[in-house]
Amino acid sequence: MSHDAKTTMAPWFAAMAMIAFALAGIGCKQSAAPAPLPLAVLVTQVVEKDVPIYAEWVGTTVGFVNAQVTPRVQGYLLQQDYKDGAFVKTGDLLFEIDDRAYKAALDQALGDLAQQRANFTRNQVDVARYTPLAARGALSKEELDHAVLAARASGAQVQAAEAAAANARLNLGWTKIYSPIDGIAGIAPVQVGDLVTPSTVVTIVSKVDPMKVTFPITEREYLRIAAKIKEHQENGHALDEPEFQLILVDGSTYPLPGRFYVADRMVDQQTGTILVQALFPNPDAVLRPGLYAKLRAPTVTARNALLVPQQAVQETQGVYQVAVVGSDDKVAFRTVKIGKQVDGLWIIEEGLEPGERVVTDGLQKVKDGTAVSPTLASPIPTSPRADG
Repeated sequence: MSHDAKTTMAPWFAAMAMIAFALAGIGCKQSAAPAPLPLAVLVTQVVEKDVPIYAEWVGTTVGFVNAQVTPRVQGYLLQQDYKDGAFVKTGDLLFEIDDRAYKAALDQALGDLAQQRANFTRNQVDVARYTPLAARGALSKEELDHAVLAARASGAQVQAAEAAAANARLNLGWTKIYSPIDGIAGIAPVQVGDLVTPSTVVTIVSKVDPMKVTFPITEREYLRIAAKIKEHQENGHALDEPEFQLILVDGSTYPLPGRFYVADRMVDQQTGTILVQALFPNPDAVLRPGLYAKLRAPTVTARNALLVPQQAVQETQGVYQVAVVGSDDKVAFRTVKIGKQVDGLWIIEEGLEPGERVVTDGLQKVKDGTAVSPTLASPIPTSPRADG
């Protein structure tokens, strides 16, 4: 190619190169990745409210009355008249003891009583006959005195015979064993044919409605409520007396609330606790004596407490943090000081302000500065219960 041709083509090559570079730039811009979308998270607002602080204790259910049924007389058990574990009423027949020996003893006592009464009557007749004779001198005063003394002695013997007959009648009646209270009669530890004595417990009948729950409280807890206990003892109730909740061993909450009943007379010096009893209605006899029982009751109220869901708090080596979403919808992790646990909530003592938004779902996906698209969750319940 001649020098003139090269000179003529140079501007054309330059133009083509500029077009190629421009097209390449457009291609690069078209293939660049789009900016990431904000991460979708669920947030909850920090709520400020007064929260009742609940204390918990562990105790045992106890029958309101537990009557140990024992015979009054000795004998062989003839019959059991109730079904083990059945409800019985006061006066229901529970057991029968072989009464033949006691019937014979009563017959003998009645026979002796009849004889003593006959002697007494004869001696009274002698006194009545001797008195006028002695007055006329037809009978010595000494003989009259003997008749009077004999009448008095036979009168005393009549009283003794009457007491013996009454005792024999009681013994015969005691061969039948009745329930002393309304309640549930336990499984009998004795069987028909066993020899039972007044020291033999043949069954236990428990009154279970209401049911007592016995549990220990510390000296500090007692001193805090001592005034209310005194008021309860004097009036049968105290102002603002809290209700007790009963949580059973399977984690279920007994549906009927309980109330304070009584505190024991002294503090156990070894444990530093005092026994307290609460009463729970038990109309269906769901509660039985000896059950494990965890009790909850409000003791104090935390004023203006800040509440967040438990899932909003992240714990790492004893440090608690929450992810706060700012007004620019960006996340900032913040260290907080937690307080008592609430029903699915934490009380936050330091680190948050009312109304701030905290991440409750998606916490593991965010970090400081992450842009998020927040969705507000359902508000925190208005009446949470806190545990002491």
